[in-house]
Amino acid sequence: MSYPTDRKYTKEHEWITPDGTIGITVHAQDSLGDIVFVDLPKPGTEISAGKTFGTVESVKAVSDLYAPVSGTVTEANEALATAPEQVNKDAHASWMVKVKIKDPAELNALLSAEDYEKFVNEEAGR
Repeated sequence: MSYPTDRKYTKEHEWITPDGTIGITVHAQDSLGDIVFVDLPKPGTEISAGKTFGTVESVKAVSDLYAPVSGTVTEANEALATAPEQVNKDAHASWMVKVKIKDPAELNALLSAEDYEKFVNEEAGR
C-alpha cells in the first residue's frame, strides 16, 4: 500500500496535512470494516495531541480518533454524519476535521508516509 506523501501519520492511524486537515488511513478503515457512524467535535473545540477527539463506529467496533497535533477545530466534515461510508470509499480523501494548528513543530514528531508504511508492515508482522 502506498500512502500519500503530502501528509504526516500517527501510530494510531490518523493522517494530517500541513494545513491541519485530519482523517484516518486506509489501513485504519480496512481494519474497521464498514463504517456506520462518525462522531466529531464541533468547530471551536480545542483538541490536544495524542488525546481523543471523536470516534468512528463500524460494524465491528467503536474506535477512538486521536489528535495528531494540538489546535482548534475550525470545521467538521458534516457530510460524514449522513454518509459515513465515504471513509470506506476513499479514506485518504475523506477528512474528519480541519484544525488551526497551535504549534506547527508538532508535525515534526509524526511519521512520514514511508515510516508509516514500515510501521504498519511491522505491526502486521511483515
